[in-house]
Amino acid sequence: MSAAPARAGWRFRQPSVIPGFGLTLGLSLAYLTLIILIPLSGLAWRSASLGWPQFWAQATDSRTINALSLSFGTALAAAAVNVVFGTVVAWVLVRYRFPGKRVVDAMVDLPFALPTAVAGIALTTLYAPNGWIGSLLAPLDIKVAYTPLGIVVALIFIGLPFVVRTVQPVMEEIDREVEEAAATLGATRFQTITRVLFPGLAPAIVTGFALAFARGVGEYGSVIFIAGNLPNVSEIAPLLIIIRLEEYNYPAATAIAAVMLIISFAMLFVINMLQSWSRKRYG
Repeated sequence: MSAAPARAGWRFRQPSVIPGFGLTLGLSLAYLTLIILIPLSGLAWRSASLGWPQFWAQATDSRTINALSLSFGTALAAAAVNVVFGTVVAWVLVRYRFPGKRVVDAMVDLPFALPTAVAGIALTTLYAPNGWIGSLLAPLDIKVAYTPLGIVVALIFIGLPFVVRTVQPVMEEIDREVEEAAATLGATRFQTITRVLFPGLAPAIVTGFALAFARGVGEYGSVIFIAGNLPNVSEIAPLLIIIRLEEYNYPAATAIAAVMLIISFAMLFVINMLQSWSRKRYG
């Protein structure tokens, strides 16, 4: 008499040949609690102690709204640009061989190693009206440094590696034979990209976008040098928090930080939902 098959269902602990589930889970939860949950809980508690009228007044201040709009708007724009050009860079590094390829591959990681303040100073030197690139754009009446456009340029610089390094490993797993088979069956280059390559790359592209966006929202060092930091024009939210702290206006700093936390969590939640949908749709 054969034994009845085990009922398939959700299990808290999945079977594994590697021991130590309880220990590693406890260490993971303890680490996340100390590094993430406790600081965020302190911010939430401090915000709750302000009272709703005071919190709302600080959060809806015109200078605060302009700073938040600038931070999130420039981060979205830079992440969108990096999705396009980061995917192109990853494609070139994976699919082609050319002299200096390793040098180009190493340059992609340069924003990871370069201090953000150094990056901000370098970009400001280049894009200032008397800089190498800024002097070429000045006759066209295009001003980059000390404008919101300069913030986008700085965020593109620091966010590009996140997209490239996320898409590149996935692209390396796609065989060239897949593209050749599509061409043999009569697919055009555009159809090969949209119907053959993009479905496999979509989850990685969305992940790279999320990482670049999250990095850009909280960026401070490379932005303050090229932004100009004019209130209601080119002042980012992290800088405004520092200003409020230097003024000993802790309620305002707490309110701005709490609003940034709420908006960031909501947007990242939506991005994670898109990631889950793309994985289910494209595999």
